[in-house]
Amino acid sequence: MSHGCNFRLVAALLPVSGILALYALRADADPQPQPIPQQSADSSDPDEEPSNNGLDFTRPQRGFETRFRDQTSGTTSRTDRETLYLRATTRIDLGSGWTLGAFGQMSVLNKTVTSFDPESSTSEAGIGDSTFQAALIYAVDQHWAWGIGARLVDPTAADSLGSGKWQIMPGFGVRYSFLEFGPDTYFVPVVRYAMSFAGNPTARTISEPQIAPTLNIGLPDRWFVTFYPSNDIRINYGQPVSGQTGRLFLPFDAAIGRKVTKNLVLSLEASVPIIKDYPVYNFKTEFKVAVNF
Repeated sequence: MSHGCNFRLVAALLPVSGILALYALRADADPQPQPIPQQSADSSDPDEEPSNNGLDFTRPQRGFETRFRDQTSGTTSRTDRETLYLRATTRIDLGSGWTLGAFGQMSVLNKTVTSFDPESSTSEAGIGDSTFQAALIYAVDQHWAWGIGARLVDPTAADSLGSGKWQIMPGFGVRYSFLEFGPDTYFVPVVRYAMSFAGNPTARTISEPQIAPTLNIGLPDRWFVTFYPSNDIRINYGQPVSGQTGRLFLPFDAAIGRKVTKNLVLSLEASVPIIKDYPVYNFKTEFKVAVNF
């Protein structure tokens, strides 16, 4: 796909976020302001909980998300990636506290590599890797829940835009809600292990734990701050990458957002490395629009 074609595709897809956001605002509009209900202790529908911002691994929702990520990386050269993610999420209530959550995701990206000696720049654009995830979750009580599942990455991108490998990521998460501090203050550490297989035999072998010690703090008026919303803490046991001096990548990762209505959530995430022995990125920002149905 040419550079120009990619940007036309991105331009065509971006309005989807706006249309869905307007739909969510319209669906939630009420001429008479209503008080925000408190989270019910026996609530069985996460979509109806006014405090659920969709970042809790153990409370999946039904909806659609668009994410725009801007990320820079590189040591001897600089790589800029601008990626648009389109994700559809769903949830199946199995009864007796059990839930099956799943999502499917595709992406479109533009990649620019700048070399410094000699100075040169090349750009490439196209479809990125696709992802599917399913997780089985059990709610123990109001405070505790846990889930186990797996993520599958399909190398639909060209090798230069994606990993070039199939990946399977078994994972596990546990959530504790601090209800005494508010209905959406919780700690939910999630660990998954990325392992590559098949695909391009010359592509780098991937073997790394990906960790997210997610702490979400609910604020007044449905605002929230989230520390480590992404599984960006990495320990590389696979093939080394350029500039690697150790195994650990540890960033500072945080997001701020607001559940604008019961159907619409907006958030902005930013991340910078603290320890970059295993270089993953130099800087990352991500803007997310999530609409629940």
